[in-house]
Amino acid sequence: MTAVDPHTDTASADHEIGRARRRKEDAHLITGRTRWTDNIVLPGMLHAAILRSPVAHARITRIDVGEAARQPGVIAVFTGADLADEQGSLPCAWPITEDMLSPPAPALAVDTVNFAGEAVAVVVARTSYEARDALDSIDVDYDDLPVVLDLADAAADTEVVYPDLGTNVSATWTFDSAEAGTGGDVDDVIRDAEIVVERTFRQQRLIPAFMEPRSVVVDPTAPQLTMWSATQVPHVLKLMLAMSLGIPEHTLRVIAPDVGGGFGGKLQVTPEEVLTLLIARRLGKPLKYTETRSETMLAAHHGRDQIQKLTLAARRDGTVTGLKVDLLADMGACLRLVTPGVPILGAFMFNGIYKFGAYRFTCRNVFTNKVPTDAYRGAGRPEATFAIERIMDELATELSMDPLEVRAKNWIRHEEFPFDTVAGLTYDSGNYEAATARARDLFDYDGLRAEQARRRERGDPVQLGIGVSTFTEMCGLAPSRVLGSLSYGAGGWEHAAIRMLPTGKVEVVTGSSAHGQGHETAWSQIVADRLGIPFDDIEILHGDTQSSPRGLDTYGSRSLAVGGIAVVAAAEKVVAKARPIAAHLLECAEDDLEFTEGRFEVTGTAKSVALTDVALAVFAAHDLPDGIEPNLDSEATYDPDNFSFPHGTHLCAVEVDTETGFVRIDRYVCVDDIGRVVNPMIVEGQIHGGLAQGIAQALYEEAVHDESGTLLSASFAEYLVPSAADLPSFVTDRTSTPAPGNPLGVKGVGEAGTIASTPAVVNSVLDALRPLGVREIDMPCTPMRVWHAIRSAEGENR
Repeated sequence: MTAVDPHTDTASADHEIGRARRRKEDAHLITGRTRWTDNIVLPGMLHAAILRSPVAHARITRIDVGEAARQPGVIAVFTGADLADEQGSLPCAWPITEDMLSPPAPALAVDTVNFAGEAVAVVVARTSYEARDALDSIDVDYDDLPVVLDLADAAADTEVVYPDLGTNVSATWTFDSAEAGTGGDVDDVIRDAEIVVERTFRQQRLIPAFMEPRSVVVDPTAPQLTMWSATQVPHVLKLMLAMSLGIPEHTLRVIAPDVGGGFGGKLQVTPEEVLTLLIARRLGKPLKYTETRSETMLAAHHGRDQIQKLTLAARRDGTVTGLKVDLLADMGACLRLVTPGVPILGAFMFNGIYKFGAYRFTCRNVFTNKVPTDAYRGAGRPEATFAIERIMDELATELSMDPLEVRAKNWIRHEEFPFDTVAGLTYDSGNYEAATARARDLFDYDGLRAEQARRRERGDPVQLGIGVSTFTEMCGLAPSRVLGSLSYGAGGWEHAAIRMLPTGKVEVVTGSSAHGQGHETAWSQIVADRLGIPFDDIEILHGDTQSSPRGLDTYGSRSLAVGGIAVVAAAEKVVAKARPIAAHLLECAEDDLEFTEGRFEVTGTAKSVALTDVALAVFAAHDLPDGIEPNLDSEATYDPDNFSFPHGTHLCAVEVDTETGFVRIDRYVCVDDIGRVVNPMIVEGQIHGGLAQGIAQALYEEAVHDESGTLLSASFAEYLVPSAADLPSFVTDRTSTPAPGNPLGVKGVGEAGTIASTPAVVNSVLDALRPLGVREIDMPCTPMRVWHAIRSAEGENR
């Protein structure tokens, strides 16, 4: 283990990996020389606007579009009835059980609307302004139906969203360590336990607040239909559109141009993409749809929204023995691309970094009359980490132990790796002791505990709370066989290709599709080191299913740990193909060659040839060995044997004003272990962004509906996304245990900050208020909720 200063250039002078390079893609992104989907203008292009239901559940009894069709600039108006025969149902790629209920989900409502914001009509006009103006002229009559909103009531089938199904429970999925052979019977362990802690936690509904609203352009005028979309998953989108709409796959091209953020919110096949494609094809004209920010909040999928009941068994010395999880997960009104599988990803992480002897996880996926949920940064892993880190704090409180002491007593020790967990995974590497020791030192844990004691003793109205979160995550989503065992509808491999150009320049084609992660920079650094090509001579091509025909895209912190390793494998093939040609040019045996720093050298001599010179010789093909193909271009597909398992320790100190309920983060320290680092500057950006989103869940963000199902937080005026002024200066550092399962030793970092930070903050708030009798506060811990919790505790203590 070595501690690494995240601001230090760790590369040697002649190596790229470890160098804190500025991102090569930033210049065009921040100076406006970029191409967002909404910037695209095609000859004869029309514009679409969508009328959305103002009610959460109703029958559509009448739609009158006659007046709208007569408005200036309007070309056509479409209702669900107009597209009913061809729109089919939006795809769900993750049937988690054989008996999972999945009602039809048309892109444009036909007879019934099931959530406020569902699309009910589309206006096509010459300009976007004319299209939006015409929406006001559409007259729709709704016959209201019972609205199902409360998750617990929905699970009890008090009212049902789909009467023909007879239930709101889409599926029940269980993992039992006794049945899987990974542990004992959890009921027996709980029955015999010396101490049992039972808690129920609420994961509020969140809205992925990506920078760029969703936008899509379709050009149907050429033999190959082309779609530009602000999507994280151009390859998945192409396949799903072809399969669900019956379009020959080879006639469809999908391009993700520059995409302004996603956070899982653009890991989707959206109604808007389907509608734009179908209508453009019907009209034979290019068509663009770009949503407003309010439409993003209202109709793009949401995240989280769970009720988590945990039962933890332990001995009185603090040793945990068993864990039982009963989960209710809100699907919303229908199942989108990976909706049912999101809570299942968390099933393998509720045990966290701890050694449980028995474990059972049961999840019920439940329909409500709200916009569907789906992936949001971390997708199931933040929810699981929050629950286990919260209940470990509750165990420490029950036993009057320090929360770090309880964790250290139960975590997997570094000498025990690889470790088979009670949830059925094999953690490949880690050193929780080192990360925690470093975080504790940077945080001044003992000093802050002493300050906390002084404030409590003097009854200070501003109390200090200290929160702990020690986490790991399964990321680098793959392997394909594991995803297959969970009934996921695709694999987890990734593809890359390297093209050696005659001039010595290099094109790298990657199936990973960037939307802010810095792929162009990191991939260039990897190839520069592997091939000895200058960083600036490498071009990265991505996000276009024509130039990059094979790929499974970007989500689940898989870009580097899967996509980056595919790039490494392709580079190794380039060197292997060049070796016999270099040997021929140098008149030596292949076994006498060493390849270093971009040159083939004859061992023990001064004779050498550069890889770039070999590329030129291959282009000319004047003097090649017999039977050698004049081509160095290579490609590779990589499918990992295991997930990667980054981990870390996050410590948070908050000041809570007990008179107003205001919470201020005083100090935040995180020490993460993400294996080997390619670019420290990119890592820092990912960690800071992740921390902001995790802290936002703890203190600020929540999607709120009224009793009729109307979203009350439908703009940034009501949905509070923190700014830099609302966040502290983070202290970050790293330890490093390289991943043994890939040649770079890399893990993942994109979701780490989000996963770890939410429980650290909530634990710190509750730590500040426990002496006042406060036991729980639902997220977000707003001043009003904190104030009410304090006042309620005071009333109970009188």
